Amino acid sequence: MNYPQYVGGEHSLLNSLQQGGYILYARHGEAHVGSDQPYLDLNNCYTQRNLSDTGRRQAILYGDAIRRLQIPIEYPVHASPLCRTRETASLAFGGMNVQVDPIGYGINQLSGHLNWWDQERILNDLQSVLEIPPSIGKNKVIVAHSFPKGVGLGNIPNMGTVVVKPLGRGNGYEIVARIPLEQLQYL
Repeated sequence: MNYPQYVGGEHSLLNSLQQGGYILYARHGEAHVGSDQPYLDLNNCYTQRNLSDTGRRQAILYGDAIRRLQIPIEYPVHASPLCRTRETASLAFGGMNVQVDPIGYGINQLSGHLNWWDQERILNDLQSVLEIPPSIGKNKVIVAHSFPKGVGLGNIPNMGTVVVKPLGRGNGYEIVARIPLEQLQYL
């Protein structure tokens, strides 16, 4: 697989992440094959696709890699309200360090059949979140979902991360790197 790399190489990317100022948008770990039930209940994990054993291991590896690489994280970590994203964030960063963020539910809906207006609303909400820098010296983590091809942050592999540089409210953001879990472990 060929992933866009950070301009300046991986060593520069790690140094930049260790200084903070980025948003790490991570897709949840591998989930069981299938789809969420039509009448999905956010409080009932049995109505949703959930993490597989591989997905749980991926989440633990992700958190271990972030800590080992000494990438400072702003807490709480934000997670979509679906069970697979909350569990991913909890396994990676500890359950007490996770806050549910409803924007992730909208991102999950982008893979369905939405009208133009709803899709634009969800993408505008996402942009407003990705424009806001984290606390000085920290990186914000969002654990949510992949996007359809050509939409939002694009397709993201299981436990892959899109590194975003916020440019300030109303100024947009820049995608700095796309890092699959396998590459994150070896930064």
